[in-house]
Amino acid sequence: MKRIPFLPDTYTFMLVGTVVLASVLPAYGSFAVVLKHVTTVAIALLFFLHGAKLSRQAIIDGLTHWRLHALILSCTFVFFPVMGFALKPLLLPLINDELYLGVLYMCMLPATVQSAVALTGIARGNVPAAVCGASASTLLGIVITPFLVNGLITPTTGAASPIDSVASIFAQLMLPFIAGHILRPYFDNAFRKAGKALSFIDRGSILLVIYSAFSAAVIGGIWQQISASMVAGLVVISLVFLALAMVFVHTLAKVFGFGRKDQITAIFGGAQKSLASGVPMAQVLFTSSVAGVMVLPLMIFHLLQLIFSSILAQRWHRQNEELP
Repeated sequence: MKRIPFLPDTYTFMLVGTVVLASVLPAYGSFAVVLKHVTTVAIALLFFLHGAKLSRQAIIDGLTHWRLHALILSCTFVFFPVMGFALKPLLLPLINDELYLGVLYMCMLPATVQSAVALTGIARGNVPAAVCGASASTLLGIVITPFLVNGLITPTTGAASPIDSVASIFAQLMLPFIAGHILRPYFDNAFRKAGKALSFIDRGSILLVIYSAFSAAVIGGIWQQISASMVAGLVVISLVFLALAMVFVHTLAKVFGFGRKDQITAIFGGAQKSLASGVPMAQVLFTSSVAGVMVLPLMIFHLLQLIFSSILAQRWHRQNEELP
């Protein structure tokens, strides 16, 4: 049976199921210690695969379309954080201070890669530019996000010092990413043949990290601190942020004179946030008791961005078919 386009995919349901599992059966004691070490390895493997997937040619091709990528990056690392701070008086009545910091953290993350490229392809946008833009956002995010977080969030959350955090990010995320990209020519054929297996490892690593983060958060009493009304508030906030970001990118894309394909690429590249980068980074940047709270806004935003972006992609696909 064909899946309804605007419903979440199986993986999204698995994300929700992982949170439920961690809430009912969190990791305790020695199991939690082992899980922490396994999670560290999983994060390194995840970013190794991200680096291996980044084509050298995509980087070269992207340099010729720098105006489009500048627009995407400005929305990702400038408009979103500014929006998070500017709307603080409107956000705090809906959520508590801890969740507001989680919203700020979400605003500081890079754009997603897989869904941005896939949705651009469905909507018949500029796929090569989407690959390059999303990859550049991920690479820059490994550097930019820790500095933004250390300057604006971690003094409140009690995480490690800025130098320690940046060093940890470099060791756990950047080094595997660079290693994967350098070794790409040697493993390219193997990666092509093992496409589905790599996807399983990619997504399985994220689920593992989410389970670890929420286990610590549940033990720390996350569901005693967060009410159903706050979760509903996060849904409203996510919808508002997603709509404002899409309007911002679409408006500037038209002002800059981009064609329809580039407009589609800019919207899906600039108005989305990466769960694959955000959850592992939270494990490194924040203490265990805080990480689960910090990623909850991101998970809700991720779910909603997939639903509404899928609706737009299907609509634009039909419109493109009708064009002469």
